[in-house]
Amino acid sequence: MNTRTQRWLRDLIEHAHTVARLVRRGKDAYDADEMLRYAAEDLLIRLGECVSRIDRDEPAFVDAHPDFELRRLKDARNVIAHGYDIVDYELLWAVLSTNVPQVAARLRYLVDSTGTS
Repeated sequence: MNTRTQRWLRDLIEHAHTVARLVRRGKDAYDADEMLRYAAEDLLIRLGECVSRIDRDEPAFVDAHPDFELRRLKDARNVIAHGYDIVDYELLWAVLSTNVPQVAARLRYLVDSTGTS
């Protein structure tokens, strides 16, 4: 894996840490605070952009790790960035609270096991 991909993987993991801090505030806080929902959108856009950059630079990486579901993050980014008026905040919460931690754990394991941290 090239150095740019390594950097974007580290960025992706860092954004996932930020997602975890947002999720720790709880669903009630998320539902009640418009700014938290906008922050959630931005975080998913950042995650998806990391995947887009990896995919442009080293597409074999994304294809080699289908269990990471990186393309789904990229697709979610595109929906939010281009369809801001149709964002489903319940679905967004589910992605942030369930899918992102799973992807981050797999990526952390990969990064740790390959010594690219």
